[in-house]
Amino acid sequence: MTSLRIEPLPGYAPTIGRLVGMLTYARHTLLAAVDGLSREQLDHLHDARRNSIGALLAHSAAVERWYQLLTFEAREPSASEAAEWSAALDLGDEGRRRLRGRDLAAYAGELTGIRRTTLAALAERDDAWLEAPLPAAPKLNAHWAWFHVAEDEISHRGQIRWLRARLP
Repeated sequence: MTSLRIEPLPGYAPTIGRLVGMLTYARHTLLAAVDGLSREQLDHLHDARRNSIGALLAHSAAVERWYQLLTFEAREPSASEAAEWSAALDLGDEGRRRLRGRDLAAYAGELTGIRRTTLAALAERDDAWLEAPLPAAPKLNAHWAWFHVAEDEISHRGQIRWLRARLP
């Protein structure tokens, strides 16, 4: 990451390129916040009400995948997709039980693969698409959806930094 400017990026429509820059920065800082953590650290629960760092990484991946469906495929997730991602999307007790036992490479690989799909799909679209209502969720447009992916990831990065500072 060399530039700290929000500007159009080659290969993307101007506004989409700016959004890609924000998504890229958010991901870069998320991965920096977890760099070097062990499986035990990723699974650690600060207390009975907190999510683990690993669960927050799984959540970021699931949120992005959910918005891929809404924006690129113009559909809600199927019942089986929603069930598969429920622990990561909802977190809480189910997430604390199910989202465990993965190492950092597994979480990072999942985030990277999902982001690769996002970037390829965004490169195929124009700024008019970004502003149009979503067929699967007409109260939203793709611009809001992808803003939300970035701001959700940034919010959870803050939680991750808080949790990391309190690891045993």
